[in-house]
Amino acid sequence: MLVTQAISCGVLSLCFLILFSAERRSSFMKWLCAFLKGTKPGEPNRRQPRVTAGEESTLWEQEPLRPKREDPPRHDNEELDRQIALSLAEDAKHPKERNHNKGENDEDLAKAIQDSLNMNPYMPHHPYAPSQALPRAHRVCGGCKHEVGHGHYLSCMGMYWHPQCFRCSSCGHPIRETEFTLLGAEPYHKLCYKELHHPKCDVCLHFIATNRTGLIEYRAHPFWGQKYCPSHELDRTPRCCSCEKMEPRNTKYMSLGDGRSLCMECLDSAVMDTGECQPLYHSIRDYYEGMNMKLDQQIPMLLVERQALNEAMEGECRGPHHMPETRGLCLSEEQTVSSILRRPRIGGNRLLDMRTQPQKLTRRCEVTAILVLYGLPRLLTGSILAHELMHGWLRLKGYRNLKPEVEEGICQVMSYLWLEAEILPAATRHAHPSSSYASSSSSSSHYRPPSSKKGGISHTEKKLGEFFMHQIANDTSAAYGDGFRTAYKAVNQYGLRQTLNHIRLTGGFPL
Repeated sequence: MLVTQAISCGVLSLCFLILFSAERRSSFMKWLCAFLKGTKPGEPNRRQPRVTAGEESTLWEQEPLRPKREDPPRHDNEELDRQIALSLAEDAKHPKERNHNKGENDEDLAKAIQDSLNMNPYMPHHPYAPSQALPRAHRVCGGCKHEVGHGHYLSCMGMYWHPQCFRCSSCGHPIRETEFTLLGAEPYHKLCYKELHHPKCDVCLHFIATNRTGLIEYRAHPFWGQKYCPSHELDRTPRCCSCEKMEPRNTKYMSLGDGRSLCMECLDSAVMDTGECQPLYHSIRDYYEGMNMKLDQQIPMLLVERQALNEAMEGECRGPHHMPETRGLCLSEEQTVSSILRRPRIGGNRLLDMRTQPQKLTRRCEVTAILVLYGLPRLLTGSILAHELMHGWLRLKGYRNLKPEVEEGICQVMSYLWLEAEILPAATRHAHPSSSYASSSSSSSHYRPPSSKKGGISHTEKKLGEFFMHQIANDTSAAYGDGFRTAYKAVNQYGLRQTLNHIRLTGGFPL
C-alpha cells in the first residue's frame, strides 16, 4: 500500500510539471490517467466488526502489518520515460489535434488525480476506517447525526461514527478498545456487558464460573430466585432456617445456638419465648372459633429449643413427623419438657442468657400440649400453631385412626388458610366455600409483634407469608404435600364443614 502511495506521489509531481510546462501531451495524458487508475488498489484490510455466534460479541480483527516504504522499481521509471518520449513525438506530428483534445485530456487528468487523492490507504493513526470510501457528504455519524468530516472515523453496524460518538450503552463512555460486545444494536465495553448480563453469585458475590463444557452453571432458589455457585451447597454456607436463603459473604446471620441460623429479615419478627407467643396462640384459637371450630379444652402451648422438641418427639408414639426438620408437635403423652422462659439477649451474632424451665405435662384429655420451635418469624410460628391446633381439634372431636395423608393434609389446609387470612385482604382472598368460616375472625384480634407497622404487616413479612404458603403448596412429601393438595381441592369444592363430616364418616376426602 505504501509502495503504491509513493509511486502515486511521484507521478503526481511529474504530472504537475507537465501541466504547467509549455508542452502538454495527449497520449501521455491517457497513459497517466490509466496509470493513476491502475495504482488505486483494492480496498485495504481494515478492522471490521465480526459477530461471534452464541456470545453476541463483536471482535475487531488485528491491524494488518504495514509494509516497509520502498523506492519505486526501476522498470516503472523506464516505462514513465518511454511514455513521455512517445507523447512528445506524437504531439510534434499533430499539433492541431493536440489543442483540440486539450480540454478533454485536462478533464480526464483532473478526474484521475481526484480519484487517486480519494484513495483510503491504511492510515497509521486511524484504525477504524469504513469498508467503502464515500464522499464526505454521505458520511453521517450514527451518534450525533452530524457529518463525518476529515479526520479519524470508524465504521460499525453499517454506520459511520466519530470516535467520541461510539459509546458504551451502559457506562456512556467512548469505546476505544479493539474488542467490544454487541447486544442487538447496542455496543458495550466487555466489562460493562459482563457486569450487566453475566450472573453473579448472591452468596460469594463473584461472577459465576463456567463449568468444563463452557456453560454457566448455578443454583437458584425456586421462590426467592437467589442465585449461587453449586459449591456453596457443600462448603457449609449457613442457610436461614426460616426462609432458606443462603448467607451472603457481606452479611452475618444470627446463630440460634442449636445449629440453626436466622437471617435479619426473619429475626425482625421472630418469636423467642413462651410468654411472647401467648397472644399469637390465643388469636389462632379465636380464628378457629370464628370458623365454628371452637376448642373446648385449654391446651398448654410451649416454645421450646430444638433438642427439647426432638426429645419430646422420640417419646411421642403418634406420627408421622415432618422430616428432616420438625418444628411443631401435638403431644398426647405425659412428658416433662423444658420451655423457654425469657427472651434471650442478642450479643453480636449470637443469642445470650437464654433461660429455660422444665415443665411436667400431665394428660387431662386427648391432647397434652402443643410444642413449637422457638426463634421462628411470627407468621411461620402461627402457621405451625394452626397446624398443630388442628391435630388437637381432630383428637378432641373423636377423629380416630386417620391415614397420615388425611390427617396431615387437612392440618396443612388449616395452616394455609390462616396464612392466607393474615397476608391477603379480604377482597382478594380465594372465593371458595371455606372462606365463609373465616369471615367472623376479626383481623384486629390477630397478634402483631412490636416490629409490625400499625394498620397492617410490612412488605417483608408479607413476602415471608407468601413463601410459607408456597412451601405448603409445593411440598413433595406424600403425607404433607399430596395430602394437602387433595384436602385443599376437596375444601374448595365442598367446603370445610362438609369435608370434615366426610372424613369422620369415611376416613377420607370426598371425591
